[in-house]
Amino acid sequence: MPAVPRPSAPAAQSAAQKALQKLGLRRDIDLALHLPLRYEDETRITPLGSARDGQTVQIEATVTACEVQLRPRRQLLVQVEDATGSCELRFFSFYPSHQKTMAVGNRLRIRGEVKGGFWGRQMLHPAFRLAGGELPAALTPVYPTTAGLAQPYLRRAVGTALGRVDLSDTLPAGAEPPYAVFRDKIAGQAAWGLREALTFLHRPTPDVALSTLEDHSHPAWQRLKAEELLAQQLSQYQSRRERDRLRAPVLRPKPVQAGALPLHEQLMAVLPFDLTAAQRRVGEEIAADLERKVPMHRLLQGDVGSGKTVVSALAACLAMDAGWQCALMAPTEILAEQHFAKMIGWLEPLLAARGRKVAWLVGGQKKKDRTAMLALVASGEAALVVGTHAVIQEQVQFKNLALAIIDEQHRFGVAQRLALRQKLAAHGMEPHMLMMSATPIPRTLAMSYYADLDVSVIDELPPGRTPIVTKLIADSRKDEVIERIGAQVEAGRQVYWVCPLIEESEALDLSNATATHADLSEALPGVMVGLLHSRMPTAEKKAVMQLFSSGQMGVLVSTTVIEVGVDVPNASLMVIEHAERFGLSQLHQLRGRVGRGAAASACVLLYSTNDSGRVGETAKERLRAMAETNDGFEIARRDLEIRGPGEFLGARQSGDALLRFADLTTDTHLLEWARELAPQMLDHHPELAAKHVARWLGGKSDYLKA
Repeated sequence: MPAVPRPSAPAAQSAAQKALQKLGLRRDIDLALHLPLRYEDETRITPLGSARDGQTVQIEATVTACEVQLRPRRQLLVQVEDATGSCELRFFSFYPSHQKTMAVGNRLRIRGEVKGGFWGRQMLHPAFRLAGGELPAALTPVYPTTAGLAQPYLRRAVGTALGRVDLSDTLPAGAEPPYAVFRDKIAGQAAWGLREALTFLHRPTPDVALSTLEDHSHPAWQRLKAEELLAQQLSQYQSRRERDRLRAPVLRPKPVQAGALPLHEQLMAVLPFDLTAAQRRVGEEIAADLERKVPMHRLLQGDVGSGKTVVSALAACLAMDAGWQCALMAPTEILAEQHFAKMIGWLEPLLAARGRKVAWLVGGQKKKDRTAMLALVASGEAALVVGTHAVIQEQVQFKNLALAIIDEQHRFGVAQRLALRQKLAAHGMEPHMLMMSATPIPRTLAMSYYADLDVSVIDELPPGRTPIVTKLIADSRKDEVIERIGAQVEAGRQVYWVCPLIEESEALDLSNATATHADLSEALPGVMVGLLHSRMPTAEKKAVMQLFSSGQMGVLVSTTVIEVGVDVPNASLMVIEHAERFGLSQLHQLRGRVGRGAAASACVLLYSTNDSGRVGETAKERLRAMAETNDGFEIARRDLEIRGPGEFLGARQSGDALLRFADLTTDTHLLEWARELAPQMLDHHPELAAKHVARWLGGKSDYLKA
């Protein structure tokens, strides 16, 4: 077989450059901030006689034998020894050049894991080179990499970038981060500037306690985390200040005829329940925002069932009363339809008296219906438009959109939210934005990623909501659960059964919704058992939901499409199969589908164990948290600890985790410092602030403004 020609130097360089681009390493600062995953200690030679079994060491030894064996498989066996002992090197993959380097008599420097075996000490595929030259003075970094990007090339690239890049201090004098507590760990280091911190982390001295590098508690790490958090806070505060310069419609109710009530007061009068104190407080916060000429950018948080929808309806009334339009957008058609049904029930009779309507816009509409709705929106006759992402499509032209309400906002991408904000551009203004989330956001996350938002919290549930009892049951007791379902249905109650997949997956080996539906139909004769999943046609989904909502269907087997928005007060039991596969916030959302009426409600978390009868540690933590508390904020706090911030942020950052180094569960002291310093820098050191954001975020800061 002819030899494969080596790529020329320019071609090889080009491939490496492409690999760097793939890792997002475009600027010198990107390379400087590309920190090692781990370190190898090549600063010392360990005598073979001193190496412990399982220890990774560097030895210097002479080759005493080198041969290729063909059985039981082709391999290269090399015997080496130093003054204290001997070791066998074993290679299953090797080249002629390797054999040449490891010829008998050559002295080698070898690094690998020592393993003791029946035939003596061994190293499997160690790193090796001819001995000679001085030992390095620092630990050798091992970087995150990708195909086509070798560690030596990456080390050279990082070293070159560190020598070139401007790492001058961007912190104002006297604004040192609060990491003095870690100073004593490194003798003689008075201060850790960014250059000192990065230089040290790329080439740490061998006397460093590796644990402080691994847990990121070393002051060099603290410096990096503090600067990263400061960049994020500066970007958020800049965004807030830029928004404060924008203009939005001032939404004050128009004068009404004598004896007539404003629309929001009419709605309050016809509601079949009283608002909670928390709902009233939040409503007043929103009303005050809408009367300002600056666009509202408010996040409305509330646990499952706390009554966010009625608060959003009252906000919509304020916009409509002032003569403007309002849009309500939800991520799924089922959730949008729930909102539409409520808005129609509450508002249509009140709007009809004023000659205005509620419009409905979703992706799968018939052309005739869609055209009619688009005309209503364009003319302004539709005072309120409810729908999915179809609401923001280009052909949807509002006459005068003043308020955009986005439910489950973390499930929309940046571009989608920005498109909604452009709908008032023709008037030279932006609509007010009210974003709702039933996934409570932990305080540290709100401080970090939502610093540019005002946050309102509905922190109490409406009276009459029954507490939900949560039980953890192994799937070996599934028959008992099915018996309980039969008893619930006999008592006139309804039941959800949630499965994580629609069809068989060999990788996950989970029972699918279709099979579960068949099993439950057989086990519960005489009970109507329905099936709902995301691949069903829209009309079929509607028909199933109608049967369940009306009480004709006793059991609904579903995938997670019922996670949010489904409201059936008569449903009193939620069974979640393979609960160990779900995230905490998702489990909490699903549990919130029951307990909406007066009947005692329960949530059964059916978990499956592995072959040894155990559940994984992380899954166990999630299930334990669910059983211990119904408080969404406590669950959110634990979820942040277990899974990190990605669970809550969704597409806000368009896939880029803007916090690469800081950890919101452990670095609160640094976050507090950054929050305090950011506005001061923008006021008194704007040039330093701009340089700091450009260094750390580049163009990513735009994602925070959505």
